[in-house]
Amino acid sequence: MLEKIRQYFIFGDSAAKLYGLAILTGLLASLIIIAFRLFIDYGQILLFPSGVVEDFENLPWHWIVGLPILGGLLIGLLLTGLKPEQRNTGVVHVIERLTSHEGRLPWQNAVRQFIGASIALMTGHSVGREGPSVHLGAASGSQLASFLDLPNNSVRILVACGSAAAIAASFNTPIAGVIFAMEVIMMEYHIASFLPIILASVTGTVISRVTFGETAVFANLSADMQSLWEIPYIVLMGVVIGGLATLFIRSLDFFSQLFKQRPFWLRTTFAGVLVGLAGLFMPDVMGMSYNAISGISMNQIALSALLILMLLKLFLSTACVGLGIPGGLIGPTLVVGASAGAALGVIGAFFFPDLSSSMTFYAVIGMCAMMGATLKAPLAALMAMLELTGNPNIILPGMLAIVFSSLVNHDYFKQDALFLKLLRTRGLDFRNDPVTQTLRRISVANAMQRNFIIMSRHVSTQAAVHALDSNPDWVLIKEDREPVALMPAGDLARAVSTEEQEEMDLMQIPANRRNVHKISLHTSLHEAVQSLESHHVEALYVTRMTAPMIERTYGILTRETIESHYQLPYAVTAKHQ
Repeated sequence: MLEKIRQYFIFGDSAAKLYGLAILTGLLASLIIIAFRLFIDYGQILLFPSGVVEDFENLPWHWIVGLPILGGLLIGLLLTGLKPEQRNTGVVHVIERLTSHEGRLPWQNAVRQFIGASIALMTGHSVGREGPSVHLGAASGSQLASFLDLPNNSVRILVACGSAAAIAASFNTPIAGVIFAMEVIMMEYHIASFLPIILASVTGTVISRVTFGETAVFANLSADMQSLWEIPYIVLMGVVIGGLATLFIRSLDFFSQLFKQRPFWLRTTFAGVLVGLAGLFMPDVMGMSYNAISGISMNQIALSALLILMLLKLFLSTACVGLGIPGGLIGPTLVVGASAGAALGVIGAFFFPDLSSSMTFYAVIGMCAMMGATLKAPLAALMAMLELTGNPNIILPGMLAIVFSSLVNHDYFKQDALFLKLLRTRGLDFRNDPVTQTLRRISVANAMQRNFIIMSRHVSTQAAVHALDSNPDWVLIKEDREPVALMPAGDLARAVSTEEQEEMDLMQIPANRRNVHKISLHTSLHEAVQSLESHHVEALYVTRMTAPMIERTYGILTRETIESHYQLPYAVTAKHQ
């Protein structure tokens, strides 16, 4: 029965199967994210003397110092002895697996992400929960696809579905979840991916709202622009925050290289030391720091405190992640942006009291600009702020601030997107050109030629004549039970008409034979092209294990077949002309 279900998902109607699987992925991802959030919250309730979540400011001083150090040491000991790829977590891990492993995410890394991020957030490390949530949601889609034995192009879409559902469930932002999955995770927009990702995001949002309620996360930050005369100041604000985004990325790069040759547990413990010492000075920098954003909304933070919070949060969050703490950076970018925006709002109100909007308004615009510039995801940042605040009036100034912060960060300082920077820091290549995008979306199961026959190298002329009765296009030649060549069936027909011997050697008759290599039914055309190049062959035969030690050949894939699905006269064949 399971094999029949798998056959349907491989060869059945792709749209119907993806819509149903997208909803199921959204459900799985949202349930895992809810469990993740509740585990952290109840862990802090049980751990803290006050029994209040994120209540670091009321902890005794030795708790403030000791908790993050203990958390860093514990994380380090848990992950010590593992290979670097086994410690990889977060959004970077998801992008890496999409780039190099067609979205196949190991469940072991997801378990380490759940445990490691929970310890980090419970003990006050200056990280976010959204990055780990994306990993957990993406892993949900990947594991579901692996269980159903889906082709890799479908795996990629379900990974994006899980990521969208995770963001939607974390922030209560269905639109931002979709845009984030397309902009940051898949780094492409394609209509075939949109509908399943939307379904997953909506599912994640519904489950989250049933559990945590419908209130926007930062509804108390809703505020409007007072005057169009503020536009020049918003442009200046975008420029300043673009510089902060550059500092954020360079700080992450610095801490990623720091103590790289030291034991892993020592690096994570050092991160705890930094957080503990900074927490003595300002407890608001510990944990996710969303309480600080609430303080900004009530105008309870002075300018000096805003600047200190901005700088400490920037350096501590990049230090934690750079030194190996399995936490996220999306939340910290919001806190840094809110602090910077609010500080600029205070300064603007001092010089232009009659024209300036509230500090709350500038905090929201700051979050937009910082998130958009660091992640290189302007639409995701804008939609996130729109849904987080429930205020459509931030769209115009938010767009303007995002444009100029992105110009400064990406065009002037030439910085990569935050997660691509981390990817390249780990020595991993990233390729996402239009050709690659298109080939990754097409499964070999949808492109292969199925009209073929399999024949042994030595065959009787009568058997060859009988085999040709089915009018095949190709003949796959086997020797010692392994395919060794592919030839057009027309060449065999010509040989049969002139052959005088009772037995034929298919490797000796006049024919246009092509050397072949095996490829899995699950792979995409992108992997097929890579296999053609790496094995220096001219054709592929597509197989799948249907039972232990039983392998079935499903089809034939040639360069011409690939070109018929996407015109690659130069990318695919130029090297062989």
